[in-house]
Amino acid sequence: MVPRGGQQNKNVLQNSRPAGHGFRLAAPVRWRSNPRREESGGAHVSANIRDIAVETLAGEPTTLGELAGDKAVLLVNVASKCGLTPQYSGLVDLQKNYGERGFTVIGVPCNQFMGQEPGSAEEIQEFCSVTYGVDFPLLAKTSVNGDDRHPLYQVLTETPDAEGAAGDVQWNFEKFLIARDGAVAARFRPRTTPDDPEVVRAVEAQL
Repeated sequence: MVPRGGQQNKNVLQNSRPAGHGFRLAAPVRWRSNPRREESGGAHVSANIRDIAVETLAGEPTTLGELAGDKAVLLVNVASKCGLTPQYSGLVDLQKNYGERGFTVIGVPCNQFMGQEPGSAEEIQEFCSVTYGVDFPLLAKTSVNGDDRHPLYQVLTETPDAEGAAGDVQWNFEKFLIARDGAVAARFRPRTTPDDPEVVRAVEAQL
């Protein structure tokens, strides 16, 4: 479970679906760097989310922008042993339908929600490839909440959901749509599936 944030009971998933399926197509949020140092590693958060350093599942250092190229991104914290894991199928379909049109899904394995992503990088890659045919990029296992929250999620969690509430990621398979210029264009809560018409419309609006 998440180490902090007050959502540590087993009912968190049932309570995590905001009104309107968790979709918000808000005024784009653009991050400006904060001069203070963050707790996670003491590093400054980059002025543009696409310049933030990340690590691929294979252990290769890069940035979000280098990994995505000139594409809009649907960034999703994923897990292999969750009731929402079948959403991988919808993510694969989004990649198939829009991957050649300036869009990519990027999966972010996370083990903070009841330990539902316990495997090694090799095990995660094998599961995703064999079970769902995942062909979009995956990052190294990442903390999305708490004191060790990755700088990427320090930015993303400032984006409000459909009810206007920002803050912690609620569960596995929360989705953030990032425009080509680095603006965070939309936030979808975990139960909003990748094939939801609102997700599809938001993705198409970025192409």
